[in-house]
Amino acid sequence: MKIIFLTRSLVYGGAERQLVILAKGLHDRGHDVLVATFYSGEPLEKELLDAGVRIRPLNKLGRWDLLFFLFRLFRVMREESPDILHGYLPDPNSIGVILKPFFPKVRIVWGVRCSMMDSKQYDWIAGPSFKLSCWLSRFADAIIANSYVGREYHVAMGYPAEKTVVIHNGIDTKRFHRDSEARVRVRSEWGIGEDEMLIGLVGRLDPMKDHPNFLNAAALLVQEGKQFRFVCVGSGPANYRASLQELAKTLGLAEYILWVDARAEVSAIYSALDLLVSSSVYGEGFPNVLGEAMACGVPCVATDVGDSAWVVGEMGEVVPPKNSVALADAIQRLLNQKSYEPTRIRQRIVAELSMDNLVTNTEHVLCALLTGSRSSVSS
Repeated sequence: MKIIFLTRSLVYGGAERQLVILAKGLHDRGHDVLVATFYSGEPLEKELLDAGVRIRPLNKLGRWDLLFFLFRLFRVMREESPDILHGYLPDPNSIGVILKPFFPKVRIVWGVRCSMMDSKQYDWIAGPSFKLSCWLSRFADAIIANSYVGREYHVAMGYPAEKTVVIHNGIDTKRFHRDSEARVRVRSEWGIGEDEMLIGLVGRLDPMKDHPNFLNAAALLVQEGKQFRFVCVGSGPANYRASLQELAKTLGLAEYILWVDARAEVSAIYSALDLLVSSSVYGEGFPNVLGEAMACGVPCVATDVGDSAWVVGEMGEVVPPKNSVALADAIQRLLNQKSYEPTRIRQRIVAELSMDNLVTNTEHVLCALLTGSRSSVSS
């Protein structure tokens, strides 16, 4: 089976990491895998190249570079003659359908990585683009959502239910595991004392992650007078970062919080934490950070967005979004809870969310498309 994955870029991000895991896994099983990127030069490319997965950059020059970009993609499709074109995220999905009339034998697969998005938080094109994707979805041959909530939302918005299946993300439990030496090193680097409880939010600086909710909860915890420290790990627009840092200062958190850019050694960061928070308000399908942190034995508190509650299961706390009081209370409860042993937390991820399950279930869906049989994968 020859597969082209189409994506914007291979930056550090949840969807991009999943694409890398899936591409490598299918390549290891003998499939011919190629990743075509709108934009090149991003850090996750090396991981694919080291694994023997080919990358073809399309060298898109910007949002409005459409005609020549499509010509370059058309040429790649003609030269490679894939069986499957698998889009990852909305723009690649839509472009895949646009190519379908020119390559009628190629099966078009969409990757849906989110649940409900608030288009008002982004630029003007976000809303019309989503409406267009809802209309175009009928022309996809299969749609793979990474969460039950994401599937439910998109079907309600017009995606064809009979073509849409759920395959949860896979977590690399060999990479993500508790590392005592890394814990000591990172905490020392950040100036975190042994008696301080370090609470982290790992995710890009984006309105959907609702950092203000996290910061307000942090302020409530600091008022308790206990030894709390906080860290926000992730990159984003400079002006948005500045506004969050100003909010933290207003809340009296300046001396308690660290701001750290995204980095490759995220497993070491998880090991340094005493607790991880996912405070998202919308948009999440399957938050990778929950699975990755839990694989490192870190307890998690998550807002009830996407499939967060399913991922956490009985190994953490789930609270409503945009409720900093509930979030702070849940953090307190979890830190006082002694029954959540790191090995038990990790075991849930090992048992339920292996990379092998991700690759096997995806392979099943793609093969079913080529043979004409119906896929029944739902988890």
